[in-house]
Amino acid sequence: MTEHPEQPRRPLHYTEDDVQREVSELETKSATAARIFDLRRIIGGLFVVYGVIVTITGITDSQAAIDKAEGVNINLWTGIGMLLLGIFFLAWLKLRPTPPPLPPEGLPEEEPGE
Repeated sequence: MTEHPEQPRRPLHYTEDDVQREVSELETKSATAARIFDLRRIIGGLFVVYGVIVTITGITDSQAAIDKAEGVNINLWTGIGMLLLGIFFLAWLKLRPTPPPLPPEGLPEEEPGE
């Protein structure tokens, strides 16, 4: 016969403290995910990356490409505009970060160090 190692048993009844601890851990993870995936960060980052690429393309454009656009270096101006928009979004994120979620009503606030 094969012996099975005894598996640790999970409690059948969770205390209020267990539930409260689990809820606070999930709220912390949710707030962190909200800050990481803030659309301002994604949009700003993409505009900065694409702005750098288009600006470099505009700087290295030939005179034939500029003449094709009626004498306007459209890649350079579009790239600069994209860079400015991306920097605006990232500055907005830095100056106005996502606020942390409010604690649910009716639940006592935890004291630091508990």
